[in-house]
Amino acid sequence: MLKLAHLSDPHLGPLPDPKLLQLFSKRILGYLNWRRNRSGSMGGNHLEQLVSDMKDQSPDHIAVTGDLVNIALPLEIIGARNWLEEVGSSHDVSVVPGNHDAYVPGALKKARAAWAEYMTGDQPDAVDTNDEQAEFPYVRRRDGIAIIGVSTARASAPWFATGRVGSAQAKRLRALLTELGQEGLFRVIMIHHPPFRNATHWHKRLSDASRLRAVIKTAGAELILHGHTHIDSRAFIEGPDGPVPVIGVPSATNAPGGKKPGARYNLFSIEKDQGKWQCRLQERGFTAADQPISTIADGNISIP
Repeated sequence: MLKLAHLSDPHLGPLPDPKLLQLFSKRILGYLNWRRNRSGSMGGNHLEQLVSDMKDQSPDHIAVTGDLVNIALPLEIIGARNWLEEVGSSHDVSVVPGNHDAYVPGALKKARAAWAEYMTGDQPDAVDTNDEQAEFPYVRRRDGIAIIGVSTARASAPWFATGRVGSAQAKRLRALLTELGQEGLFRVIMIHHPPFRNATHWHKRLSDASRLRAVIKTAGAELILHGHTHIDSRAFIEGPDGPVPVIGVPSATNAPGGKKPGARYNLFSIEKDQGKWQCRLQERGFTAADQPISTIADGNISIP
């Protein structure tokens, strides 16, 4: 059995003081949003408590599905690398970037360089460093489980938080999923933006979600994990052998009692029993401001 923990959207704070020149971009909007809203809801120590509780569960691997930073300042990207090292080794932690990690042009390239060991496959291929999507998808094999990192992170216009897989990455993903399925592995896709219909507002959507759904419909997968929406969600998209579960998790930093759920992580226990894959999901996190971390839900999920 493999225990896979999933957390997302830590939006690590506090925000470093930006230089004036760094705010002459979309960053000014994110900076104001942090000062007015997120510094209050994400300024406590809920993330530290959540990570400590998660480690107490002794997961075999940890999936982090993006938005480690807020406005992708260089000091934020360095700080996120330090945080990843506290969470676990690059062998035991897999990361995909989110839209905030690619907040302005050039930011994702810096994040890729700083976090490279955490979002590289077991057998990395030579890639074009000028192509932000070239190293994705990547694959890590762990005890019969294939962890597949897909990037939807791209710099977007002001007031937009959209993502995109792209045709080249989708083509590589289709080939990988087909190969891994033929090996009989349990395929877990990590992605920041949710791929199901009506998952979020139009200006925050995965713009080519239909392309990804077409890949899954043809090649299949057993589980898709995402972040981005800061809420707990369960949905399904069509696969060749039945509906594929798509599971989102709230922000790992958010204080309980607000508009969005309190900080939470998911723990998946995956094993093969009599030739059939089984997956159990336990949700742990904060439910009220005056309550400690507790188990919110615990049960099996349907696997195609």
